[in-house]
Amino acid sequence: MLKPNQKVAIYMQGFLHSDFGKMGLGIIRYSENPIVGIIDSENAGSNINREYKIDRDIPIYNSLDDVVKKGAEVLILGIAPSGGKIPSDWLQIIELALNAGLSIINGLHDTLGDRYNHKIKDIKKQWIWDVRIPNISPKIASAKAAELSNKRVLMIGTDMACGKMTAGLEIYKWAKNNDINTGFIATGQIGVTLMGQGIPLDAIKVDHACGAVEQIVLNNRDKSLLIIEGQGSLLHPGSSASLPLIRGSCPTDMILCHRADKVTLRNLEKIKIPELKDFIDLNESLASACGTYGTPKVIGIALNTSKLSKSDSLNYIVNLQKQTGLPVTDVIRFGVEKIVRQLL
Repeated sequence: MLKPNQKVAIYMQGFLHSDFGKMGLGIIRYSENPIVGIIDSENAGSNINREYKIDRDIPIYNSLDDVVKKGAEVLILGIAPSGGKIPSDWLQIIELALNAGLSIINGLHDTLGDRYNHKIKDIKKQWIWDVRIPNISPKIASAKAAELSNKRVLMIGTDMACGKMTAGLEIYKWAKNNDINTGFIATGQIGVTLMGQGIPLDAIKVDHACGAVEQIVLNNRDKSLLIIEGQGSLLHPGSSASLPLIRGSCPTDMILCHRADKVTLRNLEKIKIPELKDFIDLNESLASACGTYGTPKVIGIALNTSKLSKSDSLNYIVNLQKQTGLPVTDVIRFGVEKIVRQLL
């Protein structure tokens, strides 16, 4: 529903520097739409290029009125609180945005269309996009993706929010810039918003999840390289997304994503992250299923080293390369070339 030329604003109130702000940051990094401003009173007066190493000029404002004056046409809810619930204190700004004529993009499980669509008079000019409402009716998966001749690269991770989408989009951007016939299979609310298509995997019934992944992969069979956005982790007790992604896409290759500052799961400190080499073996074994689905391999490791100094991150990379024998990089700090050389 979002047109490439529409001016957007991003609601990030209080979460600009939080893991829960990943929806907004993903849009800021990768959306080609003009972004007129970010709403976050805690950092008002600043600019995103002063808060993050992001090469975009996006002012941060105090209120909705500020971005409306700058010509905003669409408000994106850029915060993804745990559980996907819309906090009650957001409802006021949502109603103000609709009254001001703005459309809204909502990536949470709680929907807005059923509450507010009746207030919209002209649905051609104003709309509500609940990204997590599936628009697909998949069949049960049947491993048809394994019959394709293209490369299918699945991003896997040691935890939630460890950089799977970011690494995938960086590789996708590199491939496009190098004239490689590539596609990005979006499986979460950020990717779907950016691509305008995909599947909100965590909103699809478990029985249909593998089939949904398979269907969208088959729909992109003409691409010689497919980057499949990862979700969740085999390590996380609350994640059920890894197996549908593996079985539905039948990957030829995988890239492991990991936050270099973490030795336990985020918010679950009792669960330790095992040696990465052992975790790689687990994912490869599961993806292969004793050879039933070939021998997909992890071909590289994409780290998030944002919490480390540059020198510490480089030392971490060197040591991890020695331990695993794989190319390792931070795709934001040092680029993707080391991994894509192995991929191609």
